[in-house]
Amino acid sequence: MSGRIAPGANGRWISYDYAVLRVVPHVYLGTFVPVGVMVHARTADFLAMRVIADTAQLRSRVPGIDIELLSRYLRSCQLVCDGEGSAGPVALAPPSERFHWLTAPRSDVIQSSPVHSGMTEDPRAALDELYARFIEPTA
Repeated sequence: MSGRIAPGANGRWISYDYAVLRVVPHVYLGTFVPVGVMVHARTADFLAMRVIADTAQLRSRVPGIDIELLSRYLRSCQLVCDGEGSAGPVALAPPSERFHWLTAPRSDVIQSSPVHSGMTEDPRAALDELYARFIEPTA
């Protein structure tokens, strides 16, 4: 969990970076809708992403966009994050490189927020916490 002052029972803090994955339906306007979160904890060899997978929920958040195409793009990002070889050569890169590739600035419909840092005892729990904080409130 981010924001704690002292380590918990195991006494081991893990530094992590995270970014919010966002859909920018009209790139020229710059407005966005958050649809997922990625967490990278290099020292724990952890990289994971959680995105909205439900097409009905995506459609309600991002009206007027090709939801099937958006869903395919999000699945591709998930496959790269997971290191699935079927996603292409970048998916075969080490986790740090995949994280930096996914968070690189781009002017596309799917973009990343700036990268932020935190401390946690459990990167998976941090991912769930960040998803709840940034994605679920608008559900």
